[in-house]
Amino acid sequence: MSIQETLERVLQQVRAGIHPSDLADLIDELNDQQKQELFVLLSDAEAAAIIQEMEGFDQAAVLRLLTRHRASAILKEMAADDAADLVGELPPDEARELLNLIAGEEAQDIKELLRYPEDTAGGLMTTEFIALPENLTIKQAFNRLRQLAPSAEVAYYVYVVDQSGRLTGVLSLRDLIATGDDVPLAEVMRRNPMTVPVDLNQEEVARLVSRYDLLAVPVVAADGRLLGVVTVDDVLDVMVEEATEDILHLGGAGSVEITNILAMPFTALVRRRLPWLLISVVGGTLSGGVISAYESVLQSVITLAVFIPVIMDLGGAVGTQSSTIVVRALSTGHLAFRDVGRFLLHELKVGSALGLGSGLLAGAVAVLWKGQLELGIVVALSAFCALTLAAMVGAGVPFVWRLLRVDPAVAASPFVTAIKDITGLLIYFGLASLLLDL
Repeated sequence: MSIQETLERVLQQVRAGIHPSDLADLIDELNDQQKQELFVLLSDAEAAAIIQEMEGFDQAAVLRLLTRHRASAILKEMAADDAADLVGELPPDEARELLNLIAGEEAQDIKELLRYPEDTAGGLMTTEFIALPENLTIKQAFNRLRQLAPSAEVAYYVYVVDQSGRLTGVLSLRDLIATGDDVPLAEVMRRNPMTVPVDLNQEEVARLVSRYDLLAVPVVAADGRLLGVVTVDDVLDVMVEEATEDILHLGGAGSVEITNILAMPFTALVRRRLPWLLISVVGGTLSGGVISAYESVLQSVITLAVFIPVIMDLGGAVGTQSSTIVVRALSTGHLAFRDVGRFLLHELKVGSALGLGSGLLAGAVAVLWKGQLELGIVVALSAFCALTLAAMVGAGVPFVWRLLRVDPAVAASPFVTAIKDITGLLIYFGLASLLLDL
């Protein structure tokens, strides 16, 4: 298919009203020349709608294909928070040049949002919301809504403010529709609405929106002034981002950017993943030291070596399960420090049950395979003790890191692995020495 035919096909999809997210996927398959020619043919509003659905890395790449004047025109059509996120992806010189070309109120909104760290409520919020004075009547509010709604990103709620811009209440559109024309907003608004401070971490914002089933949550300054609103679509992005980050950390892959992984330098990928492997090297060396210390035991009963992987793998599986559950529960707010005692007791019971079942099975395998009852008893008891301890370690280590103000997702996995390997071997060889009279 020729370049012209490809562009015509994409343009037909645009004109047919295909959702911008689907169009973004379609455009991702084009080369740079095709993207450049396509965006020349699109209107500013069409281009803005599509770019808003792209990942930050792809947005910046597309913007660099266009002239500065065209790029600034597209940014003016974007929602302020999306435009701020995109400008934040650009080098400082390029960002300043584009903001100077935009000028006016739009540029001021973007600059205001860029003041806040991207992982806070201020970095997530949009300034395009509807706020009305509390002395208006319902009829007056509707008249004002007709003027403001087209330019507002958030029209789920109407926020009510006093003369100083402090948030005093909130109404849903249903509240407005169900109330008589002459009733003042102050009489029907819901006072003391749920709010978040501008510097609150994005993970906490997402947790609040999820807990209270909100479509949007207002962001306020220390003095109560309404600064912006975080919408549910941005919260969903945060949830995906935080979950991905936790999974990567648990896997020891560091903070790798999934969205542009193919574009990341080879050295950057190695640098972010290597430190966690070094922790494993230290843990493995200490485990080797334990085996070396019990070398005489192994020489006496060489069959013990056969079941070392069984003990270590069982302990690793249980420890990883427990730490994963705790890390995720801590990040979603379903576990807190006040729950640590109850949860450790819970994992003690679970680990004991898993250890009993796995231990009996592993011991039976040892007896049937090697024909040694004493060996079977050692394997069974070792599996029981190792799994019970692994469950406790896996549950306890994330709490310790959270207490030390370190992200448990980053630090838990390598340390849990090292601890359970060393303790598992100590238990195995200790019981072997005791029960086999070596």
